[in-house]
Parts: sequence; C-alpha cells; structure tokens
Amino acid sequence: MKAVILAGGEGTRLRPLTLQVPKPVVPIANVPFLGYQLDLLRRHGISEAILSLGYRPDRIEAELGDGSRFGIRLRYVVEQSPLGTGGAFKNAEPFLDGPAVVFNGDILCDFDLTEILRSHRRRAATATLTLTRVDNPAAYGLVETGDDGRVARFLEKPGRDQVTCDTINAGLYVLEPEVLKTISAGVNTSFEREVFPGLLAGGLPVFAYISRGYWIDIGTPQKYLQAHRDILGGRFVSPVSGFRFNPAAPPEQEGCAGLVRNSVVSDSVRVGDEARILGSAIDRDCQVDERAVIEGSVLWKGVQVGKGAQLRGCILGKGCRIGPGAVVGEGVVLGDDARLPADSRLLSP
Repeated sequence: MKAVILAGGEGTRLRPLTLQVPKPVVPIANVPFLGYQLDLLRRHGISEAILSLGYRPDRIEAELGDGSRFGIRLRYVVEQSPLGTGGAFKNAEPFLDGPAVVFNGDILCDFDLTEILRSHRRRAATATLTLTRVDNPAAYGLVETGDDGRVARFLEKPGRDQVTCDTINAGLYVLEPEVLKTISAGVNTSFEREVFPGLLAGGLPVFAYISRGYWIDIGTPQKYLQAHRDILGGRFVSPVSGFRFNPAAPPEQEGCAGLVRNSVVSDSVRVGDEARILGSAIDRDCQVDERAVIEGSVLWKGVQVGKGAQLRGCILGKGCRIGPGAVVGEGVVLGDDARLPADSRLLSP
C-alpha cells in the first residue's frame, strides 16, 4: 500500500513563518514537519509516499529528498493551480495502483495506522475516515456515525445548538481506487464538501474509525507552539524528534556552559555562561549569549540572542537577531531575519 500526503497549501495561517518556508517542512522540534508523518507511515509498514504539492515544491523536495532519511521512498507531484483536497489526491493517481492512505499535510498524530487499515479491510469499506474527539466541536466540521461505525452525515461548523457529536474529521483516510473515479482530473474538488458526501449519496460503504491517539492541527502559531510543548512534555512521542532529556527529571546538557532542561537543542548551538534554556526547541547554528533566558520558545536556524535577553513563549524565524537585554513575550511570532534592538520589549497585545 502507498500513501498520499496532501501538502499543497500556502500555510497562510502560519505567516509570517511560512513566507519563505513551506508549511510541510517548518521545523517541529528541529525536524521538518512531514518527517513525523513519514515516520508514522514507515513504522506501520508503508514504504512509499507521494507528496502532492503546490506552494514552493522545490523547497520541500530539497528538504526531504528521496525520503531515505526517513526510511521511506518519496515521489512528488505538483499542481499547477489549486486543486483542493480531492483534486490533489486525483493528481497523484498516476503513481497509485491500489488502496491508499491519505494524509492532510498539516496534522501531527500518533494514530494506530495498522489498526485503521485492519478496520478498513474488515468492513470492506470504500473509504475509512479517521475521526478524533474534541472538547469544542462547534469550532469544527462534525462527522456523525451510526452504531455500526458507518458515516451518517457531515455537519460543516454547526452552531452550538446544532452540535450532535464530538467527533471531527482528523484528516487521515484509507481510500479504495474507486474513489478516484468520482473525481475529475484538473478540477478543484473537496473531500469534505463533495467527494465524501457524494460517496454517501451513492450508497457506497463509508466508515469511520474513531482514534484516541494524539492529534493536533499545526496550522496556526498557537497550535504550532502547542505541538512543541506536547513533544517536550512527553504527550507526543516520536523517535524522529531527537528529544533526549527525561521530561520528569531532565539533566543539564553536557558541554553547555549554561543550563539546558527539557529541551531540544542542536549540537551546533552555542550557549553562554549562566544562560538558561527551558522547555524550548533551538535549531542549528543559533547563539545564546550569557545570562539570556529562553523559556517555552521555538528558535529556527541561525538565531542570535544577546546577553541578558529574555524570550518566553515566542517563535523566532530563521536568522532573527535579539539585542542584549531585550524581552520577547508570550505569543510573539517573528519572521525570518527580524531585528530587535537592545533593551527593547516586544509583548503580545
């Protein structure tokens, strides 16, 4: 079986982080985001994935290559104009020869893919939609299911008085080849609004698998930061993250002059005397000067943090420069190469 990852969007909700870096390869704990999906596929026996791309495909291919780094073979298809989720799946058809696992390219999860595939085959489903439960169903499109697990209907972002369940589309599907026959090539088509409702209307067996595993959509800065906190807090565990400190009682990082706890820090990061890095992810070639404090934050490659600066709960894009004594507060997001003068303060509204 092969997989298709739908990664054609521009990641507008994550701007300014995605102005230069496509969302599929933004770093999550210093690993390109899609690396987690590729690792999940590999661990469940899938050896080939097709990436359906649109925005900056060259940057994505340069980062992920042939997939060997993640133990999986990668192929690439590029849409010339936006095709929607269904159309992007159709665009990968030349590489498909049977049922396929389909991933939305903005979800981080640890679903039991082997069990989802087993459920799909046992029920002889045309399509199996993985669902997850959420605390605030009104913020999402809901998926109602019957007692036998069949999908009954879709409710697109209902009002609070219309909420009938707490299960939402998690963006992971198993689809049989006949699904492709319902999608026209080169036409912008939505799984959620057209393809899946069309399968239901045609009487085809569409089933749900309700997963209790970890799931998050990383599409906003808040969710992106939360994904890091979940990794560093041990709520999401993946062997590709490089997280190497015990969350319960993390030791100091060997070779650092400062204190590093409960964090993912690249080996090339320079940490000055009495600096503190707590619950953060710091990518390659960064410099943290003496007495700086970085807490609950994400720093991309090449960031420089001046002496005595304080960063708490923020995200800094590649190459940012934070002057000595500057303060960056919770929720602040700086794009690539931003500059903050010495002793300045940048706090969220």
